[in-house]
Amino acid sequence: MSDTTQYTIKEKPFYQAQGDEVELYEAAYAARLPVMVKGPTGCGKSRFIEYMAWKLGKPLITVACNEDMTASDLVGRYLLDANGTRWLDGPLTVAARIGAICYLDEIVEARQDTTVVIHPLTDHRRTLPLDKKGELLEAHEDFQLVISYNPGYQSLMKDLKQSTKQRFTGFEFDYPSEATETSIVEKETGIDHALATKLVKIGTAARNLKGHGLDEGISTRLLTYAATLIKGGIEPKAACRMALVRPITDDADIRVTLDHAIDTIFA
Repeated sequence: MSDTTQYTIKEKPFYQAQGDEVELYEAAYAARLPVMVKGPTGCGKSRFIEYMAWKLGKPLITVACNEDMTASDLVGRYLLDANGTRWLDGPLTVAARIGAICYLDEIVEARQDTTVVIHPLTDHRRTLPLDKKGELLEAHEDFQLVISYNPGYQSLMKDLKQSTKQRFTGFEFDYPSEATETSIVEKETGIDHALATKLVKIGTAARNLKGHGLDEGISTRLLTYAATLIKGGIEPKAACRMALVRPITDDADIRVTLDHAIDTIFA
């Protein structure tokens, strides 16, 4: 687990800035401040962190959080082997040891009694107590903690404590403007401008239905899926129904509305 090469992003990830988020993140990293990234599904949060890790030349360790994740899953545990027991560092511990950026994706999915383990790493102490091992790990000088979540899915049961939130600097992401999103879809998939423009119009139409039958609009990620299918030879209307409509709703009326928008835009 000490080999950092397996966490290094060698190829430049595609990311198109929407504002000054790159410069702001660089300033946060220079001060080793923890970072929180909030925004809807598929708007580029994870891609942004991958891009920044590449730009800074730092290894990135990503953890997809879930409700079954325990503190031991993050920190580490003793395992049995042929020679008895041995300690295995968890991803958070590995990142703190080697000086990686540790990215906890969808942090609100984890239980609150699990996420409190990150607190000592997010203040002046920058330490991680390994209670089971009897070790107090001082984080490497290059270590940084980053978390993300979708505020649209917040509830009383799935939210961060204020004691956690107020340990982070924050970015609030949203879907790009139509012009920027069109450019992203073009560059990400290689389709032509006219087709990318039509796909983005469908995405905009769906996002206008959020709160009126849709819990979440069509993400930029899904727009690139549709573009990829079309570039692969699938008829545009069929590709849009497959990639943009069927995944996001089971409501027959909403499907009809979105299918009609697709038929109109690709008439």
